[in-house]
Amino acid sequence: MRPRERRDSGQSDFFKARLDQIVDMQHELAKLGRQIDWRFLEERFGAAYADTTGHPPLPTRLMAGLAILKHTYNLSDEALCARWLENPYYQLFCGEEFFRHDLPFDRSSLTRWRHRMGEDKIVALIQESLNVATRTGAAKPADFTKIIVDTTVQPKAVMFPTDAKLMNRAREKLVRLAKHKGVVLRQSYSRVGKYALIAHQRYAHAKQFKRANKALRTLRTYLGRVMRDIARRIDGNEGLKANFAQLMSLSFAVRDQRRGQRGKKIYSLHAPEVECIGKGKPHKPYEFGVKVSLATTLNHSAGGQFVAHVKALPGNPYDGHTLETIIPDLRRQIGGAINRIVADKGYRGHNAPEEYKYKIYISGQKRGVTKAIKRDLRRRSAVEPVIGHAKSDHRMDRNYLKGSNGDAINAVLAAAGYNFRRLLAWLRGLLRVWAMIVLGALRSGPALQRFRVLA
Repeated sequence: MRPRERRDSGQSDFFKARLDQIVDMQHELAKLGRQIDWRFLEERFGAAYADTTGHPPLPTRLMAGLAILKHTYNLSDEALCARWLENPYYQLFCGEEFFRHDLPFDRSSLTRWRHRMGEDKIVALIQESLNVATRTGAAKPADFTKIIVDTTVQPKAVMFPTDAKLMNRAREKLVRLAKHKGVVLRQSYSRVGKYALIAHQRYAHAKQFKRANKALRTLRTYLGRVMRDIARRIDGNEGLKANFAQLMSLSFAVRDQRRGQRGKKIYSLHAPEVECIGKGKPHKPYEFGVKVSLATTLNHSAGGQFVAHVKALPGNPYDGHTLETIIPDLRRQIGGAINRIVADKGYRGHNAPEEYKYKIYISGQKRGVTKAIKRDLRRRSAVEPVIGHAKSDHRMDRNYLKGSNGDAINAVLAAAGYNFRRLLAWLRGLLRVWAMIVLGALRSGPALQRFRVLA
């Protein structure tokens, strides 16, 4: 069944005060709620539901509004629920007519809604943010004809991986799962495994690498013994084999992988999709997560720079080889032609579509560069502050959503949160300019008389 459409009935309640009567309707959140085309979002998100009987899902405006608020204000799901209860502006933005003292949703409803929508549907939030920017004057359609493209790393919420910690954690998980399934092990190595991990860390810190390697071999031996013991116990039981299959596969990979080994490695047991990406930063040589492509407007419009496209790129592809898929998605998302794309030197040797081959300019390029193009190339680094804000203020710095699908969804929501944050600042600035104009008019005599006549 499709979600119920929430519309303002305009009715009053004798025992309750309407939200539009107790809040300032010129507040930026109230103004943004009036500017967003909620019908467009209901059509896009409602397509994920089937028209069957059953309990109707939560309203689209409520769930989409919660997703916007979460990443606009950098809140966890728990903090968002707590703040929604005490903030009337949040409730008004999500379509409530009267102030509520209870949650109409559960915290897990946010997780289920994100999982149901997926990356393809949630992209509609970025599209609507760009539509609101053009409707309110924060950006002009011409601003989206020139684009800056860059990549960054979206780190995953995992601890820094070392062979010792991974093997000890794999053994602990196997022992815990065996206990949960009623598989009796000959020995769990819980006590001695803990001491072997502590010994390895102390020897490594003291640069006593021969002793540290000996402790590492001990941890590998404990993990191998537990794996062989479990394999003997569950032999012939297809149900238990299915329960242990994924964890046993990850444990084999962790036990057998070596430092310096090329190819796919396991850096986290609860997030095996994590990749090790080196961006050449002196303070952070390696980051563990997924590569993300981010495209922003080149010109600084009235409302600032806006994110026009974002996409997670699993597999750590070469930057230049991402343009083959990024440019068609970008053009489809902004709904117009792109005249110029500016990128850094990491995009040399790109495989962009043929029609855009001569519209892409790389930093340091000399051939075919006019004065106007030189000006645009000097603006290339303007994408870096946008990436910094998306990470520090909109939850791209540490992704807590599960799996590769969670990587893609978190990147899109972070970009949407950044755009809506810019729109709130624009609407707040418009209110300030309007107040200055009114106050300036009231200070002059003739303008004061005209204002009184109009009033």
